[in-house]
Amino acid sequence: MIANPTYRRLATGLAVAMLALLYLYLLTGMGMVGPDEPRYAWVGRAMAETGDWVTPRLWGEPWYEKPPLLYWLTGAGFLSGLGPDMAPRLPVALLSLGFLAFFHWRLRRLTDAATATWAVAMLATTAGWLAYSHIGVTDLPLAVFFSAAVLLCCGDRPRLLPAAACLGLAVLAKGLVPLVLFLPVLVLNYRRWKEWLRPAPLTVFALVALPWFLLCTLRNGNDMARVLFVEQTFGRFTSPALQHVQPWWFYLPVALLLLFPWFSLLPLAGMARGVTQKTLAWVAIFGLVFFSLSINKLPGYLLPLLPSACALMASGIKQRARSGVWIAIPLLLLGLLPALLQVVPGALANGLRNTPVPWSLVAMGMGVAGLAGLLVARLDAKQGFAVALAATAAGFLWFEVAAFPRLDQAASARPVWRNSRPDCVPERPRATAYGLNYYANRYLPPCNQLDPDRHDVVR
Repeated sequence: MIANPTYRRLATGLAVAMLALLYLYLLTGMGMVGPDEPRYAWVGRAMAETGDWVTPRLWGEPWYEKPPLLYWLTGAGFLSGLGPDMAPRLPVALLSLGFLAFFHWRLRRLTDAATATWAVAMLATTAGWLAYSHIGVTDLPLAVFFSAAVLLCCGDRPRLLPAAACLGLAVLAKGLVPLVLFLPVLVLNYRRWKEWLRPAPLTVFALVALPWFLLCTLRNGNDMARVLFVEQTFGRFTSPALQHVQPWWFYLPVALLLLFPWFSLLPLAGMARGVTQKTLAWVAIFGLVFFSLSINKLPGYLLPLLPSACALMASGIKQRARSGVWIAIPLLLLGLLPALLQVVPGALANGLRNTPVPWSLVAMGMGVAGLAGLLVARLDAKQGFAVALAATAAGFLWFEVAAFPRLDQAASARPVWRNSRPDCVPERPRATAYGLNYYANRYLPPCNQLDPDRHDVVR
């Protein structure tokens, strides 16, 4: 994109520095959020403390809701001497950054340097990828290794052995889901099925994916298979008992939110042409349909589809866009960030329906961003993209600095633990109870089981 080697090196250095700030700065700016992150972090810490890296344990009892890859990463963080907030998050953030480098390297060989650069820049500055790189949950590790497996299988010279290893790691991240999502790659490349069925790829996949499942079953019996596969995998698709039931159209707005602010470029993704682009398009479409058919839905389930979507949008820009008009729209959407700063903490604490929208901030932000968008629209696509990328990175960095303290107060149990060190937990919300257990590093009984006249309980 930049012809002069000196300018290219300077731009690369600035981009790396900005990524380091976006992904590593303020990793502990908020405590554990949601019901899942403190539980996963507890399991990883228990593995590090007990030395048992086979049986996941939550509050001292076996817990098989997810395979162990995230727990191993978290446990490694604790063994490295990291604190209770950094140990679960730094390995995930580093994994995300490592994938961004791999994404550029592989996509450059499959397409061209400009497409690879634009795709990485968009993925790194989408709200979804950035947000899930800041919390210790299983969605990001699954997305990294599944997407790596897909990319390694694209092109005239697929790298099946490393792809098989990545697919095995994806299984260790979240069970059978990546195998289902991988079906479009196998169907579109049916002529290579014999290569996949050769001993070498199957052996590599088996050596990576199977040992933990076998060891855990030998130690604990069939409970792991029942909970992980029957209840947590097939149950999420068919049973309302897991309490994440959503309508079929749930993922349509969620996909736009995860791709914010770049989702306005999705029409260009449909214009991308090429064999690799066809594979990535079918991976994204099949994944969206598959997850939409499931009864239980959570936003993070779509994360493995984001790299494919960004690669397609980048290809569309390279092949079709000539002016900065397309790029001006994401810049316009950045005007929503001041309003989102007011909405997101309240939405996490009380639900989106119970959180007022500051429409005056929406109008003001969109107005200012609209003026910037008009200037960008006069540039060519390359110049416009550079301006929009810089604005997006700066906007998200500002948002992190401003929002994380508010999110810590609104959606994390860490302030409660630091202020009062309670010895019991409320039954609701679940996230507060799980967070207090995690920071206490012991199971705290429900407060309704204690003397109601005590003053050290959480109300």
